[in-house]
Amino acid sequence: MQKILLAVLIGACALQAQTPKDFLKEARDFYNGNKDTITRAAAKMPEADYAFKPTPEVRTYGQIIGHIADTNVLICSMVSGSGKKSDASKLTSKAELSAALKASFDECDKAFDSVTEANAAEVIGQGFLKRTRLNLLQFNTMHNNEMYGYASVYLRLKNIVPPSSEPRKGPQAP
Repeated sequence: MQKILLAVLIGACALQAQTPKDFLKEARDFYNGNKDTITRAAAKMPEADYAFKPTPEVRTYGQIIGHIADTNVLICSMVSGSGKKSDASKLTSKAELSAALKASFDECDKAFDSVTEANAAEVIGQGFLKRTRLNLLQFNTMHNNEMYGYASVYLRLKNIVPPSSEPRKGPQAP
């Protein structure tokens, strides 16, 4: 019983010790992992399958990648203050969409660089996107994770293993 109580107290102290800087680092780490899997997913799908959609009612694979890029630019440029726009969802070729995706992640990198402990809790945006700077970045990563989930299904339907399901490198657990 004493060991359990000690573990709970240590955990509570660790949570209380987190600073805004810790939250920024956690948000950026999650974003970087998400950026990596989406970029690799975009690369894995063959050019010919960028026009693939499982049913007529849903987006093509390319439109999913374009939507991710457009949303990245919308939200991240709001956070950084650059006010950029994107029409990536209108693109169709893998090369164009991959370039737009990279540019959108570059914009998000700038947005993360612009958020500090001093301005992370500042409310910006309008309507549905009226949130703190840090929450906007977290919301964007959450949206990207949802879109990656859709993209993963498209990859599976083409017998391609999504990046997050690939075997892990490094030591394996027994």
